[in-house]
Order: sequence, then structure tokens, then C-alpha cells
Amino acid sequence: MSVESRYLEAKEMYAKIGVDTDKAIEQLGKIKLSMHCWQGDDVQGFDSKGPLSGGIQTTGNYPGKARTPEELMADIDEALSLIPGTHKINLHASYAIFDEGEWVDRDAIEPKHFRKWVEFAKERGLGLDFNPTFFSHRLSEDATLSSENEEIRQFWVRHGIQCLKISEYFAEELGQPCMMNIWIPDGFKDIPADRISPRMRLKKSLDEILATPYDHSKVYVTVESKVFGIGVESMTVGSHEFYMNYAAKNDCLCLLDTGHYHPTEVVSDKISSMLCFYDKMALHVSRPVRWDSDHVVLFDDETREIAKEIVRCGQDRVMIGMDFFDASINRIAAWATGMRDMIKCLLYAELMPHKEMAKMQEERNFSKLLVTSEEMKTMPMGDVWNYYLMLNNVPENFYPEVERYEKEVLSKRG
Repeated sequence: MSVESRYLEAKEMYAKIGVDTDKAIEQLGKIKLSMHCWQGDDVQGFDSKGPLSGGIQTTGNYPGKARTPEELMADIDEALSLIPGTHKINLHASYAIFDEGEWVDRDAIEPKHFRKWVEFAKERGLGLDFNPTFFSHRLSEDATLSSENEEIRQFWVRHGIQCLKISEYFAEELGQPCMMNIWIPDGFKDIPADRISPRMRLKKSLDEILATPYDHSKVYVTVESKVFGIGVESMTVGSHEFYMNYAAKNDCLCLLDTGHYHPTEVVSDKISSMLCFYDKMALHVSRPVRWDSDHVVLFDDETREIAKEIVRCGQDRVMIGMDFFDASINRIAAWATGMRDMIKCLLYAELMPHKEMAKMQEERNFSKLLVTSEEMKTMPMGDVWNYYLMLNNVPENFYPEVERYEKEVLSKRG
């Protein structure tokens, strides 16, 4: 039976429960995920040759990682050929591309250092998102925006200001908003004697960065918390409570990373609460195993719950960025798997009879709601997914292409 025939049968089955599969596909096609560039080179970047720091770690040494901008862009192209839809690329400031013989420190980076990324995105109809890089630098060893050393703090404030300018450049050149996300690794390994002072310095730094004029319709500034990290197990300066309150009072957005909370917390339950008070919010979708381990995203229960909340609350209100980096497996396979699984979860959510299920809840008919929820799990979503892949000229079984690319390209890298 052809893909089209299977889709038509599935369409009829969904129609019986009030779901329009054509509309679901149309809505899915409007969602842009922000694909993180750092899966391709294990978060190394191009502005320094030093080791990762600031609690950032990649495990594994699978051969073939990208070593140059050209290799990374080629790998991104390969990954995108396996992912349905038109999306965005998420860059860190450490991925600046300097002309030969040129180098500037992070507090002096300019839009011109990202011109090649803009050209790359423009040719492919992609958007760009951005992140200041407050780690893997000689001045980030102790603290960044919360540093008690005024010279170091000011260095990182200047970095944030330059990143705002670069983000606005992306938006203007590509004709779509740029999300600029601020995350810092600052914190303390053991129980601190003073929690409020570093947090007040962080607040001051953010105030100074955001005092820079920028077009709020073009740049969405987001702030991202973390519960703890390697070397800062006892306290992180940028906690969830700090950033949630800062965002609420300072015309920026709160970003929730699915790996940045206690193991018993789930981000899916937080989304509707945030959207009661914010017009928009942002996500970094990862998969924590024991903590913020940044495993490749799966088609699992929590990611499906996240997708359902996004669709129910209004998909245009949530900016979705991906954030995982696994160096133990083929990096193209990691990118494609994680991105496809997030899109698949969103399709799963689009194919649910949300209004009818909400009515069951309002009527407190929890028996029918439970039965309906469970029956949805065996509906022929896979046939709709395969049809969506066909519409986007993306293969159902993408691994043979991953193997070909590894044999012909990745295996020839030193």
C-alpha cells in the first residue's frame, strides 16, 4: 500500500474523532524549531582552542566531528536534508568566523564576524537565533555577569551588549525575529556565605546589557536558569526564581530548559503557568537522564506532554530551541533523530481532539478522558508522519543516508 493510501485511511480514522489531519499537517509546517549548531562539533566553537568549561561537558569521541566552519555548515546541510520543515539555526557567540589573521575577544565581536552565517541562512531560507557564550574562556573560570571582579563583570556586560547588536543584525538581514538567550554558569561548589550579593550583581549586569537600545519586535531576549551544575552544585546564581522574576519585570522572556530542574519536576507542567503571565516563552528541549546530561531527544512521554501543552496553549507563543550534544554517536544521526522526534511529538499533539478532551475535563468525565487519552496512543499517527515526510521530500528511513555521509565525508576527517 502506498504512503498516500495509508494516509487516506488514517485521515478517515482521525475524522471519526473530529481531527482534521490536513489541518494538523498545515499547522505543523508553521512551527520552526531552532536547531543548535553545537551538536556538530561538541560545543567547541571557533574562537578558541581551549577545553570546555563552565560545567559544559561532552562525552564520547565518535569520529568525524566538524573542525571548521565549512565542515560544520556542510554537516548542518546534511542534517537538514533529513528533517522535514523549514527551521532556524541556533548559534553561540563562540562560533564567530574570523578572516584569516583576524581575532577579537568576545567583548569586541561584531555582526561582521557572523556574516558568513547570515549568508548561509539566507541562501536556505533559515532564521538564526543567538546565545552569548559565557563559558570556555579565561575570564569565565570563577564567575561572569555576577563576578565580584568589576573588570571581569564589565567584560561580560560588553559581550552581552555586542551580542544584542548581532542578534538585531540577524533579524534585520533574515526578516524574522532572533531569540537571544542568556545563560551563565556562575555559582558555588559548596554552601555560600552570601547568596544575595552575586545575584544583585547579576541583576545589575542584565540591567546594563538591556539598557542598550534594540528593537524588541526583532530581538526576543530570554534568560535561562539551571538548578545546579558541575562545580556549582550548591548554588547557581541564575536560579529559576531569579530569572522568572527578572523576566516578568524587565520586558524579556523566561526560557525553560527541560534538563535544568530537579528530577521530580517536569517542564510540561510549567508551560501553562508561564503563559498565564507572559505573551511568549521559550524552551530548550533536551533529555536529562540523571541530570542535565543533554541526551538526544526521544519520542517519549515528557516530550509528548510538552508538545501537547505547546499546541493547547498556542504554538505561536512558544519558541522552541533544541539543546543536546552527544559525542558518542554519529552527530548527523543525533541531530536528525532529536529534531525529527520533536517534530513527531508536535504532530502527535496536533492530531489530538483537544477541545473534546477539554470538554470531558470540564464535565469531570475523567473516565472517558482517560479512555480517550489511551486510545489516542494507538491511532495511526505513523501514517500521517510518513505522509508529512513525503510532502517534504525527506526519507522515512534516513539511516542509510547517514551511513553514506559518514563513509564519504566524515570518515575522511582526521
